[in-house]
Amino acid sequence: MSKDDEYDFLFKVVLIGDSGVGKSNLLSRFTRNEFNLESKSTIGVEFATRSIQVDNKIIKAQIWDTAGQERYRAITSAYYRGAVGALLVYDIAKHVTYENVNRWLKELRDHADNNIVIMLVGNKSDLRHLRAVPTEDAKQFAEENHLSFIETSALDASNVELAFQNILTEIYRIVSRKALDTSSDVIKPTDGQKITVSPNQEDANKGGKCC
Repeated sequence: MSKDDEYDFLFKVVLIGDSGVGKSNLLSRFTRNEFNLESKSTIGVEFATRSIQVDNKIIKAQIWDTAGQERYRAITSAYYRGAVGALLVYDIAKHVTYENVNRWLKELRDHADNNIVIMLVGNKSDLRHLRAVPTEDAKQFAEENHLSFIETSALDASNVELAFQNILTEIYRIVSRKALDTSSDVIKPTDGQKITVSPNQEDANKGGKCC
C-alpha cells in the first residue's frame, strides 16, 4: 500500500462559483503548490487529492473542480453526490461574481446533502486596490447563511492552506461527533460521563415501582 493510500477519512469537497474566480488555482495551490497565470477555464470536471493531519488522524481530501459556465450545469447532481464540504468562491474584484453567490448557494442547497459544510471564499485578495466587494458585506452574508468565511489569494498563497484546513477540520469534527452520537449502547449525560446500560439493567429499571 502506498503512502497516499493510508488515511483514516476520505472527504469529498467541491469548488463552486462563477467561471474565472480562481477555483482551479485554489485547487492547484493547495494540492500541488502551483499557480498558473494562464490557466484556462475548466471544461467538465477535474479533481485532485491531498492528505492533512487533524487530531492524529489522516484526512484525505478529494477536491473537485468544475467550470462555472452555464453550459456545464448538466453535471450538477453527479458533481455534488457524496460531497461533505463546499468552497463557494467569488472574486473580490468582480462584484457580479459575489452577486451570483446566492444562486450557487441555492444550487448547493437543492443538490447537495443537507449537512454539507459550506465556506464562502473571497478569492484574489491580492487585488486589494481593485476591491469591489467589502469584506464586512461578505462576512455578514456568511453569518446570515450559516457559512464560514475567509479571503484568499491563490496567486500569493495567502490563506489557501488555512481555508482547506479549516473546512476539513470542521467536517472531521462533525463526523466524529456523529460517530459518538450513534453509539447506541452508551448514554451520555450532560456532564460528559458515559454510562453503559446493560439489557438486564434496563429490564430492572422497567420493572421498578414508582415511589
